Amino acid sequence: MIEIWAPLATRVAIRTAEADIPLTHAAEGLWTSDVILPVGADYSIILDDADPVPDPRSLRQPSGVHGPSQAFDPSAHEWADTAWTGRQLAGSVIYELHIGTFTPDGTLDSAIARLDHLVDLGICFVELLPVNGFNGTHNWGYDGVLWYTVHEGYGGPAAYQRFVDAAHSRGLAVIQDVVYNHLGPSGNYLPRFGPYLTDESANTWGSSVNLTEPAVRRHILDNAALWLRDYHVDGLRLDAVHALVDTSPKHILQELSEETDALSAFIGRPLTLIAESDLNDPKLILPREAGGYGLTAQWSDDYHHSVHVAVTGETAGYYADFASLGALAKSATQGFFHDGTYSSFRGHPQGHPIDPAVPTWRLVTFAQNHDQIGNRATGDRLTASVNYGQLAIAAVFTLASPFTPMLFMGEEWGATTPWQFFTSHPEPELGRATAEGRIAEFAELGWDPDVVPDPQEPETFQRSKLDWRESSSGHHASLLELYRELARLRREVPELTDPRFSRLAATYSDNERWFRLDRGGISILANFGLEVVTLPITGNMLLSTSTESWLSDSEATLAAHSAVILRRH
Repeated sequence: MIEIWAPLATRVAIRTAEADIPLTHAAEGLWTSDVILPVGADYSIILDDADPVPDPRSLRQPSGVHGPSQAFDPSAHEWADTAWTGRQLAGSVIYELHIGTFTPDGTLDSAIARLDHLVDLGICFVELLPVNGFNGTHNWGYDGVLWYTVHEGYGGPAAYQRFVDAAHSRGLAVIQDVVYNHLGPSGNYLPRFGPYLTDESANTWGSSVNLTEPAVRRHILDNAALWLRDYHVDGLRLDAVHALVDTSPKHILQELSEETDALSAFIGRPLTLIAESDLNDPKLILPREAGGYGLTAQWSDDYHHSVHVAVTGETAGYYADFASLGALAKSATQGFFHDGTYSSFRGHPQGHPIDPAVPTWRLVTFAQNHDQIGNRATGDRLTASVNYGQLAIAAVFTLASPFTPMLFMGEEWGATTPWQFFTSHPEPELGRATAEGRIAEFAELGWDPDVVPDPQEPETFQRSKLDWRESSSGHHASLLELYRELARLRREVPELTDPRFSRLAATYSDNERWFRLDRGGISILANFGLEVVTLPITGNMLLSTSTESWLSDSEATLAAHSAVILRRH
């Protein structure tokens, strides 16, 4: 059965190669037909007498987001994961990757060949940046306009099913990044169908999604179910939920968590919802019975900022409030640094405190991710500005953190390839506006326009692809082995996955640049400075990032830019 929500139309038809099939108008703007299109059939939607447009719920767009849709049957795939019981987020490690730059070919099938690397690394969840349909050949994925599709350049929906099957066969769960807060600038035909967007509120990307309209909410909820049910995905990462303006009696996030929990109970495996939010609001992750939305977890940028500043010394922009190691101490033991405190970057108080009864794994933390790298002027990773010792400290504070750690692809070997902002808008005027806007934005911050990459240049995309040859040589190989060892420790040392805030304590010295985080009977010591430091502590060394750091009967000596993990006596 075909259903199209088009309350703005007076006539709706499906156009195939053979004929136009009129749809019957039903209640509340819904148009229906009992016709079943054969798999592989191309079709378009005719609204009144306008030009044909894609199906808003198209599952496949072989000719791009402006072309006809193609009928696809997700149930035709013969799944090999019948024994898969899923993974819980607690105790897990996430690996974030972008299909287009993860491998030279940039496809889902080529990514399958690298999954064994992730298993060997100790990864539990693979998180894919958005794969839905966008205009052009390459893009970060956040300019999607057809949420139900899989970008054809990645291999389309059949390749996506193969990828999920392959991940599950290796014990890897899959998280899909989805964008429900805005649509891309090209190929968005939804406003022709109905009031999907509203100008009553706007966000960084333009008009907001109209969440007061039940059919629009259903468009989101059904899309989430498609990934979780039909494509066997284990979780969703929800992009920028602070941009979801919802004045309904029940917030869309609460409704999404309710439906996801119901689906999880039915299919018999855990399903995870992770929010990206800059509000520092624990309401997202509090249980619904306690007045929260009931999401599984949310990102904590504060922890990233604290680690980044401690390692690099960079204090410009939103890093200004994190100059003291006290910011790392608070973020590491309380979850948020801004929990009602004044944010100098925003110019107002920010956030709310987290109830210590909330398990720490409900915060996802990282030293690097796609935003924190790609939204820098040149897309430079930590590798470009710090030495091996500092990279090793960042690794320790990522994988030995009290929270759910997430790595960004290539981080594990200190990849030197940048990850830059890249687009491929076919429209010259849009491409030019994107490039000029990006360059002007960083010029205002004092950057030479000549060093800011043009996102439309193909070389910007090519430069951002991982060079896998790096991972087996020199410091790259040493860093990769450190990441593997840290992931192994998380699996073998109970304190490193203990989710109790009450088991955390931190001390530090801004003058001597040392930091200590106690996690039960485990201590993590770091020397962020250039001078050797000695701290009174005794224990057994579990890991050291430097051969020049050592323990005696009464103290620990830490080399410059080093960290150790020990079990206290």
